[in-house]
Amino acid sequence: MKIDFEKSGGLVPAIIQDADTLQVLMLGYMNADAVAKTNETRLVTFYSRSRQMLWTKGETSGNTLALVDMTIDCDNDTLLVKARPTGPTCHEGTVSCFGDEGADGVGFLSYLEQLIEGRKTADPESSYTAQLLQGPLRRAAQKVGEEGVETALAAVAETDDKLVSEAADLIYHTLVLLAAKDMKFERVIKELQSRH
Repeated sequence: MKIDFEKSGGLVPAIIQDADTLQVLMLGYMNADAVAKTNETRLVTFYSRSRQMLWTKGETSGNTLALVDMTIDCDNDTLLVKARPTGPTCHEGTVSCFGDEGADGVGFLSYLEQLIEGRKTADPESSYTAQLLQGPLRRAAQKVGEEGVETALAAVAETDDKLVSEAADLIYHTLVLLAAKDMKFERVIKELQSRH
């Protein structure tokens, strides 16, 4: 990857994106040393324009950004850094420097998948998801079947709102079933991509 640091006086903007939800988390600046340190430590490091020094995200707060991937744009002067955050990214305590709404669109599915994963150890008495995850696998599979039938029936005999509701139930229960099998939704996405 050939980065054109000279175009902007030794610094390039780095857009930080959550590798799982694809939510934009922040914008920082990197010089050659920051890129090298990020690649070496696998923790996203920036160049502070105000302090005139390198700083690794989370070195004081503990809210680090673990590097997943780094790519350059077509002009070789802007980086897209995909990372996995530990804790809030913004110094104001929000998920993103662009607000605290969380991931939207398809990115919300990854967020939901993370919530479901966390229910594996929750008390089944207080969580329906935990009941499904800690119960027999056939129960989670049965729920996917039931929701599939209800979705199909809603499409032909119910309102559009009912179809949307049933489709949401189907997707949720599918995510639970995948979690029960210790599988990520990413495998489903890769399968869909391979068919395209």
